[in-house]
Amino acid sequence: MHSFRRHFIAHTLRCALAIGATLGVGLAAAQTQSTRIMVGFPAGGGTDAIARILAERLQADLGAPVVVDNKPGAGGQLAAQALKAAAPDGHTLFLSHDHSITILPMVTKNPGYDSAKDFVPVAGFATFVNAIALSAGTPATSLKGYADWVRQQGGGKGTVGIPAPGSVPQFLVQEIAKKNQLDLVAAPYRGSAPMMGDMLGNQIPAGVASIPDFIENHRAGKLRVVAVMGTQRQAAMPEVPTFAELGLTGFEEVPYYGVFAPAGTPKATLDKLGAAIQRAIAVPEVKDRLTAMGLTVGYMSSEQLAARERSYAKVWAKIIKDSGFQPQ
Repeated sequence: MHSFRRHFIAHTLRCALAIGATLGVGLAAAQTQSTRIMVGFPAGGGTDAIARILAERLQADLGAPVVVDNKPGAGGQLAAQALKAAAPDGHTLFLSHDHSITILPMVTKNPGYDSAKDFVPVAGFATFVNAIALSAGTPATSLKGYADWVRQQGGGKGTVGIPAPGSVPQFLVQEIAKKNQLDLVAAPYRGSAPMMGDMLGNQIPAGVASIPDFIENHRAGKLRVVAVMGTQRQAAMPEVPTFAELGLTGFEEVPYYGVFAPAGTPKATLDKLGAAIQRAIAVPEVKDRLTAMGLTVGYMSSEQLAARERSYAKVWAKIIKDSGFQPQ
């Protein structure tokens, strides 16, 4: 009897230790579970570079792996759909600018998601501006010079690259064409990286995209940014005039960058991630790197980012409607 009890107690202890070890491994795995930041554009573009800067700092802050997952296609639509389908546990996020969150649902009949219902803002961390740039093979050095060159070379007809169809750059191309009485075709790419490749190879004479997409090659003299959106010139390139200065108004509302999570993500999780983002962009090295890319760095809480998106949507709903664009 005593022998049986000893064996039973020993067996029970072994089981308890095994269960404890298993639970310990499970807890450790949970604590080190990686966080995935999806980006809706290919590697090598401005949004991808921004995501990698932020992910590097968040990984150090959170003490767990933070990886960038590029899901290019349809101007970020595929990444947005993947976010909708993800578990609302804070381990799948979407770093996006205005296009996927605000513009795509306005210009697409069936985007496959509703930003207001399917996503929740985590935090905003920057604003930026779009711009028009000219390839090195284009002799013009100003927007007026470009318009004159298009008239001389193509009888007023020209092609301008854009990172995605139905995007802010597309409507900007339309307004540039109207203002200068040109017939410009907006040629859509699958993100800014392939567009930049064609611009640097002089396969396309001009492109409209964000300052982060253009700034490195502008500084290197491989292309020339000749006009920017916004109410004031950009600190990263103060020599470049705004469209408003050149007589093209209506593009003063500037886009934003933010991080989003699936709807249903617990508030405590959102608060934790938002605080980590706030700390990340406060690190001088991170802020300097983002600023050097042409961003205006500034923290927006979940509520502030939601309000910013609503005001931005109101402005662009009118621009899109007035352009006569029909959802595709």
